[in-house]
Amino acid sequence: MFVTDIRKEFYDVVVNQRVALFVSPDIDALCACKVLQALFHCDQVQYTLVPVAGWQDLGTAFMEHKEQYQYFVLINCGANVDLLETLQPEEDSVFFICDTHRPVDVVNVYNDTQIKLLIKQDDDLGVPSYDDIFRDDEEDEEGDGDDSGNESDGSAEPSGKRRRYDEDALERRIERQRARREWEARRSLIMNITITPSYTSLVMFELAWVMSKDTKDMLWWSVIGVTDQWVHDKIPHMKYVTDIATLQRHVSRHNHRNEDEENSLSIDCMRITFEYDLRLVLYQHWSLYESICNSCYTSCSFKLWSINGQKKLQEFLADMGLPLKQVRQKFNSMDMSIKENLREVIEESANKFSMKDIRVQTFAVNFGFKNRFLASDVVHAAAALLENVEKDEMPTDNFIKALDCLSRSNLERLHLGIDLAKKKLKAIQQTVASCICTNLILSQGPFLYCHLLEGTPDVKLFSKPLALTLLCKYLLKAFICSTRNKRFCFIFFGRAFEKAAESTSSRTLHDHFDTSVIELKMEDRGKFLDALITLLS
Repeated sequence: MFVTDIRKEFYDVVVNQRVALFVSPDIDALCACKVLQALFHCDQVQYTLVPVAGWQDLGTAFMEHKEQYQYFVLINCGANVDLLETLQPEEDSVFFICDTHRPVDVVNVYNDTQIKLLIKQDDDLGVPSYDDIFRDDEEDEEGDGDDSGNESDGSAEPSGKRRRYDEDALERRIERQRARREWEARRSLIMNITITPSYTSLVMFELAWVMSKDTKDMLWWSVIGVTDQWVHDKIPHMKYVTDIATLQRHVSRHNHRNEDEENSLSIDCMRITFEYDLRLVLYQHWSLYESICNSCYTSCSFKLWSINGQKKLQEFLADMGLPLKQVRQKFNSMDMSIKENLREVIEESANKFSMKDIRVQTFAVNFGFKNRFLASDVVHAAAALLENVEKDEMPTDNFIKALDCLSRSNLERLHLGIDLAKKKLKAIQQTVASCICTNLILSQGPFLYCHLLEGTPDVKLFSKPLALTLLCKYLLKAFICSTRNKRFCFIFFGRAFEKAAESTSSRTLHDHFDTSVIELKMEDRGKFLDALITLLS
């Protein structure tokens, strides 16, 4: 069931209990985890943190902890399946689920004893009625039994009456069967309800705010969580703009609160600011040239995979009037006179090249006088640490490193993540350019299809969900920019994958919490794609 009072129905329940905390490996979940950890430390709540990468990990973690814990908190996992059917827990186990994955399984909505959904609700959720989802089969059986019994009782009646009664009973049975078929069809359509995706980090921050325990660090983590959803295209841009406005009010409140404090200008102070900045990835930690080349927005606008695109980029740099030596060196080493009005210069030239959305609303943080990061910088750095494939380390180790880089006491790790993010973004840009130039993106009717061969550089990196998501979004935008036919902008979700696999008996592994990411045996690829074309046509 949906929790309406998160403080009373969630936090006050677990504050005096031992809690198992299962966290999915994505940036929004990491940020929500940091906020909840801070609250737990404040109130001395005993908890165990367990990273869970997929359904198998979740099942294993639950089996290992179900004897020691009654209360389980699931962050960005568990809402889009019938959780009780999946885990088979004892009747006294209680699950608090804060999850952004959609659609939400209706069975979780109607379980009011063991499932508690910590999900922000819209005004109109479109939750179906109980009778539309659950039906008592015994009623149908009793109805059929009554009809057959009446028919036998009526055997003493004259043959004409008996014939008329048999016809009436048959009509009633047919009517019940028709009603049941209609109910089953209606149920199959509404077993999953779609609520506008939200952010687990923002839910946890608002819990801290309600309890007057929110801090600047918690606010910054929620900013990163919201930015993560935008960077990975999990939410519409207008929702991002709306929620940024909500966060802006919190930022103003915290900045105003600390204005008169003596330590507000100390060397290790933290200050969050709202600003309009450039849609250039990591440009303050890179060279401006590298950032423009490896940003999805500018790369697709210029079509940098082509010779004409490279010429356009040179024209753009010339229009800005910036020396090539300055553009190619690190941002921190550029002349101060250039950096002071760099945003305005870039925006003015971008408008001439039809890049009217070069600016975006975002937040920046200053740690003391030296370290400054945009929220998107931290998102890319944490994602690179989380999915690092350079060393053969356990996923749990990468999870802890990504979690640590969100703390201002671990800035060295954050800088390491930024260096990894640069390599990742370069790999994505090179792969996109290669796919476009060699025509690897094929139209399969209702969707686009791209096959990266085993020997492709950096193919190991794209076995990770977040890197794969960025690559796919980048490929789609690049393809749209490079073709005259714009009708292929179509994105589907994992239910189609499941149905295609079932109808063809394809060997697939649906282990990711994001249902749009699956693993498929190469031998079954042909029949799986054929089924997918049929389903989506």
